Amino acid sequence: MERVVLEAEVRNELGKGPVRALRRAGYTPAVIYRAGKSTPIKLKKRELLKFINSTMGEQVMITLKFPDGEKLALLKDYQVDPVKNELLHTDFFEVSLKEKVRVTVEVVLKGEPIGVKRDGGVLQHGLSEIEIECLPEAIPPHIEVDVTELRAGESIHVGELQLPEGIRVLDDPKEVIATVTEPTAEAEAVEEELEEEAEPEVIKKGKKEEAETSEESKEE
Repeated sequence: MERVVLEAEVRNELGKGPVRALRRAGYTPAVIYRAGKSTPIKLKKRELLKFINSTMGEQVMITLKFPDGEKLALLKDYQVDPVKNELLHTDFFEVSLKEKVRVTVEVVLKGEPIGVKRDGGVLQHGLSEIEIECLPEAIPPHIEVDVTELRAGESIHVGELQLPEGIRVLDDPKEVIATVTEPTAEAEAVEEELEEEAEPEVIKKGKKEEAETSEESKEE
C-alpha cells in the first residue's frame, strides 16, 4: 500500500480562539484516535491540503512524523467550511501493521457496458463504497469493477467481487454494485408522444406567423 509522510506536532492550542489563531498561522487542527483515546495534533495546512487533493477518494497509509517519533495512521474524516471552502479539521486513526482494521473503500466502475452501448440501457451505480476488513498494508486505494460485459437487465453484486486474499467484505453480498436497466416500453411511448405533440406546435406557430404577415401586409 502507498505510504505518505506528513509532519505533525502535538497540539496545545484548544478552544475556539487559540484554534483560529492556529489556522491563521498556517496550521490545521486535527485529532488522532487509538484504542478509544484521542490526542489533539496539528499539521501544516499546505501539506495536508496537497495530500487530500491528490488522494481524493482513496485510502492511503500515512506516516505521521512527530519530533519524538512516528505513528502510522489513516485519514478518517475531514471538515470543510461550506462558505469559505476552507479546511477546518481532520481526524486520523492510528493503526498497527499487525492488527486488522475496518475501513470504507471507494468503488470505481470501469468500461462501458454492452447493455448501454448495444441495447440502449442505462448504467446505474449502486454502492459507491464498501466496508472491508484487512491488515493496513493490504488496503487497496480503491476497488475497480469491470462492467464492460454487463448486459441490459443484469447486475453485479457485492458477493461477486473478486478481491485479493486477506480482504474480507463486510457489506451484504446481495447489495448491488452496478446494474444496467432495460429500455422500457413506457419510456419509448412517452418519447413517441412527445414527438407527435411537437409537430402540431410547429404547424400552429407557422400559421400564426402567416397570419401576422398577412395582417402586416394589409396595414402596409
